[in-house]
Amino acid sequence: MSRGIERLLGVRAASFAYPCGQKFVGRGLDARSYVPLIARTFRTGRGWLGESSNDPWFCDMAQLLGMESDGRSFEELRALIEEAAEGGRWLILAGHEMADTGSQATSLNTLEALARYVSDPENGIWVDTVGAVAEHVVAHRSGPAPELEP
Repeated sequence: MSRGIERLLGVRAASFAYPCGQKFVGRGLDARSYVPLIARTFRTGRGWLGESSNDPWFCDMAQLLGMESDGRSFEELRALIEEAAEGGRWLILAGHEMADTGSQATSLNTLEALARYVSDPENGIWVDTVGAVAEHVVAHRSGPAPELEP
C-alpha cells in the first residue's frame, strides 16, 4: 500500500486516515480488523468521529482519535482546543472539505479564525502534521507515565 503510493506519487505516506473511520473489512463472523496492517505500514492511523482528544501517554498510534471539524463554529473548535490543552492532550481535527457551505465542510471563515488563534504565540498552541506530533509523542514516552487520578 505505502510502496504503491510512493511509486505513483514520489512521496512516502506516513499517516493513514481510516475511510469514514472504518477499521474493519467484511461482515459479521467474517469481519476482520485491518488495524494491524496499518500499524505495520504507517506511522499513524487516524480515525473519525472520536469522542475525545488523545492522551499522549496511552494513545495507540494505529488508532488515533480524530474529532470532526465539519459544521463547527470557531467557538466550538476553540473550546475543544482549550479543553485538550488544559488536559495535556493531543487534539486531531478531521474534516472533509473546506468550503463556505456544505454538510460535510469546515467553513473557510472558521478556518481563518482558527489559523489566527493557533498562530498567536500567546495561546501556546502547537500545530503540526499528525506524523510530526506522533514522532514527538513517541520520543517523549520513554519516561514513566504520569499517575492516573483516582
